[in-house]
Amino acid sequence: MSGTSRPAKSLPQKYFVSPDLFASEQEKIFSKQWLLVGHQSQIPVAGDYIVQDVNRESIIVTRDKDEEIRAFYNVCRHRGTRLKEHRAGEASSCGHASTIQCPYHAWTYGLDGRLIGAPHMDEVPGFDKAEYPLHPVNIGIWEGFIFVNLVPKRDGSLSEENASTDRGGDRSLEEWFAPLAGKFSHWNMSILQPARRIEYDVRANWKLMFENYSECYHCPGVHPQLQKVSPYDSAENDLHEGPFLGGFMKINQGKSLTMSGNACAAFVGKIENLQQVFYYTIFPNMLLSLHPEYVMVHQLWPQSPERTLIVCDWLFHPEAFERKDFNPSDAIEFWDMTNKQDWHVCDLSQQGIASRAYQPGPYSSRESIPAAWDKFYLRVMDAQK
Repeated sequence: MSGTSRPAKSLPQKYFVSPDLFASEQEKIFSKQWLLVGHQSQIPVAGDYIVQDVNRESIIVTRDKDEEIRAFYNVCRHRGTRLKEHRAGEASSCGHASTIQCPYHAWTYGLDGRLIGAPHMDEVPGFDKAEYPLHPVNIGIWEGFIFVNLVPKRDGSLSEENASTDRGGDRSLEEWFAPLAGKFSHWNMSILQPARRIEYDVRANWKLMFENYSECYHCPGVHPQLQKVSPYDSAENDLHEGPFLGGFMKINQGKSLTMSGNACAAFVGKIENLQQVFYYTIFPNMLLSLHPEYVMVHQLWPQSPERTLIVCDWLFHPEAFERKDFNPSDAIEFWDMTNKQDWHVCDLSQQGIASRAYQPGPYSSRESIPAAWDKFYLRVMDAQK
């Protein structure tokens, strides 16, 4: 043996095209891990709610009268009717209501999930409204972002097996995100406010977006505008393994990642280095981009082996909205253009991977993070056997 290790290779074809493997991912990953569903700024006051599809389930996330954020299955306890309708073709929808009422037989629930009204059920012997609250969903808040998981609620104790770092759903959100405690405090993410949301329907497997996001090896050819402002070979990674991966890239002196090249808003906080942008993947459905004056976040929602819905939000400091020079579209247009460039090459990748000629290829020295992501993904899939 020469002692030289062979380079890591991309995943075999089945991981991108197999319906059976896609179904296995939904069960082993998206039914068991913490999933990003939004930001608390989307439901600022009591009665605001989000309806989100999560692994073939519809979930209601609401802020109750005590300002607590809760999550419930969107299922009436009477006959199972969908309580809040979801707009077709969108990843999620929002609204406001003082109660949650079933459109079928008018069973009515408080924002805390209690059944508070059930017409004529007082005529049924032994019926007790307290026995029929909405079914809750595990929920947690990290840096202002709302996460849910579909693991059934338990007593909170963790066995040694359940404490594995591969199994986020068995851990509280605080435990899951413990490795990132305080890492992003300068960005004040919990108080940021949304300026725009764009949804993308991409004809590619969800893993291709993670792999694409995790390297800039492709940037010179795919992103000429980005390359002019942020050199593709300037990346330095500080999270190298596990569910959290990424690092920073340099921004040219005095420039910003906007169409104009200039800062478009007040800085989100006391950022130490204004010439850096940070990119992190948070397994399994969050891409986090931290700029000096805004934060961009992607949610990924796999629909099939060859289709993914992506929700992209741009968040700014509340004070930025009050300034005359606030120009969020400068950043939004830049990244909408860059996103579409990425989704196009992901589409092309999906097409090529589906070919009988495809074989896994070696990762370059600038693709260590995609290789690490693949490794963690396979570990999670294997751990759930």
